[in-house]
Amino acid sequence: MTGALAESQELLLRLLDSGNRADPYPLYGEIRDRGPMLLPDINLAVFSRYADCYDVLRHPDSASDRLKSTVAQRAIAEGEPARPLGTPGFLFLDPPDHTRLRKLAQQAFTPKVVKALQPDIAGLVDALLDKAAAKGHFDLIEDLAYPLPVAVICRLLGVPLEDEPEFSHASALSARSLDPFITFTGDIPDDFDERMEAGLWLRQYLRDLVARRRAQPGEDLMSRLIGAEEDGDQLTEDEIVATCNLLLVAGHETTVNLIANAALAMLREPRHWAALAGDPTRAPAIIEETLRHDPPVQLVARIAAEDLEINGVTVPKGDTAMLLTAAAQRDPAMYVDAEVFDPDRGAIKHLAFGHGPHFCLGAPLARMEAQLALTMVTERFPKARLAGPAQYKPNLTLRGLASQTVLV
Repeated sequence: MTGALAESQELLLRLLDSGNRADPYPLYGEIRDRGPMLLPDINLAVFSRYADCYDVLRHPDSASDRLKSTVAQRAIAEGEPARPLGTPGFLFLDPPDHTRLRKLAQQAFTPKVVKALQPDIAGLVDALLDKAAAKGHFDLIEDLAYPLPVAVICRLLGVPLEDEPEFSHASALSARSLDPFITFTGDIPDDFDERMEAGLWLRQYLRDLVARRRAQPGEDLMSRLIGAEEDGDQLTEDEIVATCNLLLVAGHETTVNLIANAALAMLREPRHWAALAGDPTRAPAIIEETLRHDPPVQLVARIAAEDLEINGVTVPKGDTAMLLTAAAQRDPAMYVDAEVFDPDRGAIKHLAFGHGPHFCLGAPLARMEAQLALTMVTERFPKARLAGPAQYKPNLTLRGLASQTVLV
């Protein structure tokens, strides 16, 4: 390996180091300054500039199915199972399967469905804030950012909220599986078996729940998926389970991070907290700037279904293009004062919800949950302040807070 390649891989290994989780952005800056990094020995290209990430996401030969990768095909040829956890969620599939499954899942996220949830979400936030007021303090994650999205996604899917303690651990390990440890190092993580066991457990839990919904259908998405037909074909049980698994894990992680990251950014600069407390119409700008400045999803991967030409760089067919979107969204070529949290910067074209056919279908719901949580918490506690340091989860891809005490 040449010196340049060794330096590139060393930067990627530093990204995996949980010691950098509290503030990975200086490291992202180092990586972005190097430009696209090609590591042919591990069939990987890393992009961290906005224009490059945007172009990969919109390229017609940019695939999401890992089975199209050279690394996966090599592993299969060596006897490893193609899909050890079974059918993947539609986020990790390509058309036509992605199109068919996404169209059915969208039933839970139509504007009418999302709008109808607003009173219940406001009621949930009110109840959480009542508890915080009684204590005089609250944990930003445990007492607000986590319970709200989890309750909403459980309701949408038809998953009993009382089962949440059982599947939250499995969901957290499934989220860790999104980290590119194997991609960056070629090695198996120490907790790989535990992650696999958790993933299999969660799918079996959902499989059992599907059986219950077949016997007693409800108004939830799982029941609708069971009864849905698309072009005359019903979904298989594996497809139903994979779709619900994807949405459940996403509901446990991404909106939680959005709410917490936005609140933390404002509490670190109390003028923003006070401004939102006095003017709730500022919430959308706060949310969009958070999605740019400190996004819930820090990176995404695509596979080159054919040779990809990206601004003069060729990603060979079968190689993985890793997009460090959190770095791209602080690209000074795209934004003035990109490192500064500035809700008044105006129009923002962030990549936090992806781009193209895989654009996050839950984006309207996430925005509404965040808007209600942030406007209500600032209005109720206009003089709230931080107490103690922020603690972060070890996750790289779904980077987010583990805890943060707030005094009210």
